[in-house]
Amino acid sequence: MNVFVDTNIFLDVALKRDGFKESLIILNAAQKGLFNGFIADITLLNIAYIAQKQLKNINNFITQINQSFTVVGADNNTFTNALLLQNKDLEDAVQYMCAQECDCDIIVSNDKGFYVGKIPVLNAKTFIKQYA
Repeated sequence: MNVFVDTNIFLDVALKRDGFKESLIILNAAQKGLFNGFIADITLLNIAYIAQKQLKNINNFITQINQSFTVVGADNNTFTNALLLQNKDLEDAVQYMCAQECDCDIIVSNDKGFYVGKIPVLNAKTFIKQYA
């Protein structure tokens, strides 16, 4: 199963926010190869930018993510399609289009406002209940 994981799942773990435990289970499942994990290249950049303000060494965490997930990039076509979506959050739209381009079956996001299209979007808790 191909699963696209939104940036906030990783930030929940790194910053020990609400949903930390469920998000950690998802990361561990990806590391064990229980599903094919995909992320957008901007996810690594966003984690570094946001988490480095609160954590001293985020590079080890980013290295683990980079080793456990397939990183996909957005090109001009991806952005064109993302801009056509009826969504206020361009980052979410780009991630959705990346997930679609990778033939992902599910998107996992704790963002209640994440764009919902043809690919089902599940929060971490629901994903674990259904697939773990």
